Amino acid sequence: MYQSDESDFKLKHAILDFILAENPKFSDELYIQAKRCLIDTLGVAIAARNTEVSRVLEKFVKSQFGATETSSATLLFTDQKVSESGAALYGAGSIDSLDAHDGQVLTKGHIGVVIIPTLFALLETKNLKGKELLDAIIIGYEIGTRAGIALHETACDYHTSGAWNALVVAALVARIKKLSYLQTYEALGLAEYHGPRSQMMRCIDHPIMAKDGSCWGALSGFSAALLAKDGFTGAPAVTMFNDDVADIWSDLGERFYTFEQYIKPYPICRWAQPAVEGVLHIKAQNDIDIDQIKSVNVHTFHEAKRLHTMAPKDTDQAQYSLPFSVACALRDNTVSVKAITDELNDPFLLELSHKVNCIENDKYNDLFPAERWAHVIIEMRDGSQLKSPPSIARGNTENPLTDKEVKEKYFDLALNLKTQDECDRIFNAVMSIETEPTSLILTKLL
Repeated sequence: MYQSDESDFKLKHAILDFILAENPKFSDELYIQAKRCLIDTLGVAIAARNTEVSRVLEKFVKSQFGATETSSATLLFTDQKVSESGAALYGAGSIDSLDAHDGQVLTKGHIGVVIIPTLFALLETKNLKGKELLDAIIIGYEIGTRAGIALHETACDYHTSGAWNALVVAALVARIKKLSYLQTYEALGLAEYHGPRSQMMRCIDHPIMAKDGSCWGALSGFSAALLAKDGFTGAPAVTMFNDDVADIWSDLGERFYTFEQYIKPYPICRWAQPAVEGVLHIKAQNDIDIDQIKSVNVHTFHEAKRLHTMAPKDTDQAQYSLPFSVACALRDNTVSVKAITDELNDPFLLELSHKVNCIENDKYNDLFPAERWAHVIIEMRDGSQLKSPPSIARGNTENPLTDKEVKEKYFDLALNLKTQDECDRIFNAVMSIETEPTSLILTKLL
C-alpha cells in the first residue's frame, strides 16, 4: 500500500491549502455566481423528485443506508432519514435524473450535481455560517472542474461525471469534517481510485437510468473521506498530483471556473440545445405552419448526432433525444419538463420527431467540446427552405441566462412539487444566505 510522506505535501500543498482554507477570500461576484448555481440546482432537485430514478433511489438508500447515531441526514425534499453517504448518493442520482442541472464545457459534464447534496447531507450535524456554505460551493466547483478537465486530458476514453465528481465529494467532506492534510490527501487518492470510470457514450447510445454516474461518484467520494479519516490509504490522485496535469492546477485560486458553469434553459442534454436554439430562431423569424413541414435537417457535431432516439419510451430517453427535443421546441417554443415526462406518446410530437434528420458537420466537430454548435434547415412541403444561423446553446459565459431567467427557471421547476410560498421562502433564503449566521435556515426548508 502506498504511504504518503511530508515531501509529497511540500509539492502539492497549494491544492490542499485551497480545499482546507479556514477563511478563503472570495469576491462578491463569486458569491453571487455561487448563489445562482445553488438556486438553479435546488430547482432541479425539487422537480427531479417526480422521476422514476428518484423513486427507485429513495427506496434503495432507505433500505441499505439507514441512519445511525453517528451518521444521519435527511433526503433532500423529504422527511426521510438515512446515513450521510446515502443522502449524498440519493441527492446526486436524483438531480442527475433530470438533465437540467449546470455543467462546464471542458469537463463535458456536471459538478453542482454532487456539491449540493453532499453539503446538505453534512449540514445537519456540521452547522456552517451562510458564507461558509458558499465558500464550500465555490471550492467544489474549482476542484471539480479541474479534475474533470484533467481526466479528459489523460484518460483513453470519455468517462461520465461520476469519475471525477468523486474527488469533489471527497474534498468537501474532508473540508467540512476537518480532516488533516494527510487524511485529505489520502481521501482524494482513494476517491479517484474507486470513482466510477463509466463510459459516457454508452449512455448516449442507450439512454438509461445510470446517466452520468454522479450517484456512484458521490458515494465513492464520501466513503473515501470517511475511510481516510480512520486511516485508510489510497494511491495518489493522478488527475490532481501528477506532473502532466500540473498546468491545469497551477491557476487554482486565480482563475475561477465557478464563473464558467453554464446554466441550462431546458431539461435536456446540452448537446441537443444548439439545435433547439436554431429551431427557435427560425420560428421567431417566420410564421410557420408546422403541419406543412417536410423535414428538419440539423447540422451538428458528432456527439449530438448520436442523440438519435426518435420515439423515446421513457424520460431518460427523451432527455437524450435530439429529435424529440426539436419537436417540442417546434410545438411549444421551449422544451418543458411536462413534455419529456408526460407527453412521450403524443402523436403530434412523435410525427415531428420522425421528420428530424441529424447531419454531422466537420467544422462543428473541430469546435467541440469547448463550443457546441448546430444550424437547422427546415424544408417545407412547397419546396421552400428556412435556415437558421449557426447556433450555440444559451447559458454559457458568453451568453448567460439573466438573473430573471434563472429565477423563472427555478420557479418553473420547483412549482412541480412545492407551493408558491415554499418556493418563495427557499429562493429568498438562498439569495440572502451569505448574511445568515447559520445555514440551518436553508437546511430546514429543504
